[in-house]
Amino acid sequence: MSTRQTSSSQNHPIESRDDLLRIFQAGEKPKAQWRVGTEHEKLVYKKQNHQAPSYEEKGGICDLLQGFTRFGWQPIYENDKIIGLSGDDGAISLEPAGQFELSGAPRSTIHESYDEICRHIQQTQEVGDELGLGFLGLGLWPDKKRSDLPLMPKGRYKIMTEYMPKVGKLGLDMMLRTCTIQSNIDYGSEADMVKKFRVSLALQPLATALFANSPFLEGRPNGFSSYRSHIWTDTDPHRTGILPFVFDDDFGYERYIDYMLSVPMYFVYRDGRYIDASGQDFRAFLRGELPALPNEKPILSDWVDHLSTAFPEVRLKSYLEMRGADGASAMMSPALSAFWISVLYDSELLDTASDIIKSWSMDDYRNLRNEVPKKGLKTLIGGRQSLLDLGRQLWPLMNDALKRRAILNDKGQDESRYLAPIGKILESGQSLSDRLLARYHQTGNLDFIYQECDWAQPHILS
Repeated sequence: MSTRQTSSSQNHPIESRDDLLRIFQAGEKPKAQWRVGTEHEKLVYKKQNHQAPSYEEKGGICDLLQGFTRFGWQPIYENDKIIGLSGDDGAISLEPAGQFELSGAPRSTIHESYDEICRHIQQTQEVGDELGLGFLGLGLWPDKKRSDLPLMPKGRYKIMTEYMPKVGKLGLDMMLRTCTIQSNIDYGSEADMVKKFRVSLALQPLATALFANSPFLEGRPNGFSSYRSHIWTDTDPHRTGILPFVFDDDFGYERYIDYMLSVPMYFVYRDGRYIDASGQDFRAFLRGELPALPNEKPILSDWVDHLSTAFPEVRLKSYLEMRGADGASAMMSPALSAFWISVLYDSELLDTASDIIKSWSMDDYRNLRNEVPKKGLKTLIGGRQSLLDLGRQLWPLMNDALKRRAILNDKGQDESRYLAPIGKILESGQSLSDRLLARYHQTGNLDFIYQECDWAQPHILS
């Protein structure tokens, strides 16, 4: 949930359905202009006592944001409080309980994303060390109750925390206790978007299994490989899940518009404040009949805001968001980008992946989504092949795809190097969660977690 930023081009009224459609059409780019964007969150804690810092306290989240301005980041304010930053490397924002996120700029290569992440590590460590703050690379707070965690001063979060318990049991856990990494992917046309959406949605459980990193809850094993992924199954059924209609023959922009128009609203942003419209109907808004804002019709930025309030496993904006991975160390971010770029930007591998998933039924898709949070790489596809076996089948093809891209860094290395962390997981058959659980059972406690799950730990590619 990145900090809200809009442009003046989004201030004009929505006059027809074509205006809703143009957001997606504007994302179409020729292949030479395809980019990748990374988003990575980390959990912030005080080194002195491992507590989560509040926004206002000395050395807390506000001071953390202020500290980044020395590097040229420009502050973003809401009600006179700094709640984010913008700069050449994208945007820095706060998740509801102070999880710290970099939404990276669109980059032409994974090498560029890697360099961006390295700059962010250096900046984060410098400011964090001065304030006595550390950062965890996990998908879930391993030892915190909801009551242990602060709420950031962002209007949309206040609305969401009041609405979430009405529609699911775990929505507040999603907001307060989870972290994720994401990759954002371009498309060339509506047909290309459809193909990439289907393949990425089908393979999202594989990404969840490979990047599973949330096996602890309140200091103990929770019985899941990715508890973060499990949380999404009971957050809000109207705005989460696998979106079965994506696999229908008539899927395209129009079907996604219909889906989004059926998603209940959270808010409307006007004059610097968030107006509570939770549970209300965007179609009524289009008619000027929204109870929260009577006799007013939406502008384009309202539609852009609304698109950000659905949380399926893959989300369409003017690009495709890959949303299945747990938070992890910083250097797992380029690994996730390498995974998705290899599959979705290489026409040969995209065709192969498309052929693989054609034999899967809707029950297969549902079972994968339901079982992967607990079983991880051991999850079976239609009772046959495991996700671990599928990953091993795709592994050499992903390497070949990135070698075909033939984009080299200044050391003459291609982008396949960023797949190395995934290769280690596939070779061992153990996810990050499996390794953490083994460590827990070895020691009998979580005393190791703050040192060994440091978000900025030395990268595993050297």
